[in-house]
Amino acid sequence: MSKDFETVIGLEVHVELNTKTKIFCGCSTAFGGAPNTHVCPVCSGMPGSLPVLNKEVVHKAIAVGLALNCDITRNSKFDRKNYFYPDNPQNYQISQLYYPICRNGWVEITGDDGNPKKVRIHEIHMEEDAGKLIHDNFTGETYVDLNRSGVPLIEIVSEPDMRSADEVVAYLEKLRETIQYLGASDCKLNEGSMRADVNLSIRERGTEEFGTRTESKNLNSFRAIKRCIEHETARQTDAVVSGEGVTQETRRWDDEKGYSYPMRSKEDAQDYRYFPDPDLVPILVSQEWIDEIASEAPEFRDAKKIRYKEEYDLSDYDIDQITGEKRLADIFEGAVAEGADPKKAANWLMVETQRLMKETGTDADKLTFSPAHLASLIGLVDRKEINSSVAKTVFEAVFREDVDPEAYVKEHDLSMKGADGALEAAVKKAVDMSPKAVEDWKAGKTKAAGAIVGLVMREMKGKCDPAEVNRLISEELAKR
Repeated sequence: MSKDFETVIGLEVHVELNTKTKIFCGCSTAFGGAPNTHVCPVCSGMPGSLPVLNKEVVHKAIAVGLALNCDITRNSKFDRKNYFYPDNPQNYQISQLYYPICRNGWVEITGDDGNPKKVRIHEIHMEEDAGKLIHDNFTGETYVDLNRSGVPLIEIVSEPDMRSADEVVAYLEKLRETIQYLGASDCKLNEGSMRADVNLSIRERGTEEFGTRTESKNLNSFRAIKRCIEHETARQTDAVVSGEGVTQETRRWDDEKGYSYPMRSKEDAQDYRYFPDPDLVPILVSQEWIDEIASEAPEFRDAKKIRYKEEYDLSDYDIDQITGEKRLADIFEGAVAEGADPKKAANWLMVETQRLMKETGTDADKLTFSPAHLASLIGLVDRKEINSSVAKTVFEAVFREDVDPEAYVKEHDLSMKGADGALEAAVKKAVDMSPKAVEDWKAGKTKAAGAIVGLVMREMKGKCDPAEVNRLISEELAKR
């Protein structure tokens, strides 16, 4: 009889904090600079250079810990984690082993059974990032870029509470949305500002003892994480069933080829020879500071979704779409505060905004148009100063350059021409030019009026309200 196995998963999630400068020096943390331009003696590991802690890193780490229901360590310290690798210029990493800044937290997700499930967080610790190796496949050479060296990280270490790829993705999505709402990081997996290492083992269902685990690295998308977990679960199951057994090791996932391969045997803490960093003093966190940081917490997505339902009476789908990105929610609320109808503001964000974001490759956090200009555009349509077709053209300019919609409409002569009698004249002219359509309409073929509508729209160059055009045509036809 075949055995029934379950998967046991814990995650180590690294998040780059979006401070302007690095954790122990004043170098820029900006992404995408020319190689080795954001470096100094401290982050390049020069002898005799001394680190100075960036207070904002501690502030953001505590904010994340509070949002994830952690206890804050009032007396925290840094340690040296010693290892040798080309992108690690000091030959050690400053991290926290013994006194991490946060402990004993949890987040709630929807489990595989459809019920709420708490995933426990063992700790969150602060540390510095390493540099980056760039491999030239043509020459076979490897280059070292130290721009990322010293960028502040928090590592969020979960307990092994997840049982499937779906639960892992749900957990990561919850972490990402929470940290994004805090404004502590953009959490972009494709840029490396959020990275997950998956610790996975299998065991016979119903047993308490853990199996031998592996750690999978190089996971830069939710899709890759899900595929890696499914592959590693199957690989370990085959190894156990065949009697081969599982080796504790670190494995690298190749998402293009869809398989993993061993990197090294898994190190334990003693292999890194941790010891307290002699150049950094302990971090003493007062309760007053913790209370101050807690008071700055934003309204998170779960609370926002409940409020939107009560205040704006939007559908669950609309609410999910808008609150999925904090910037979208901010624009929505700002537009409503400027007088826009909530449903109309939501539609503009979900349809035209999403279309243009996709076309231009723009992330939500990079949207630059103001809520006031979105509200102004909606007002122009509501007052029938422009029609929906023109509004889309105007919105594209708003999206790209944050133009004032009213000024743009005036400058480009896009206002509908109904008030000065031009529309009525165009309708009369179109009816006069369409005797066959008039005859058909009188014979009960109401669709014949469509040809007349087309003539009017061409005459007005689209600067009119189609509903008003139809009304005036019906009145004119009734007179014939």
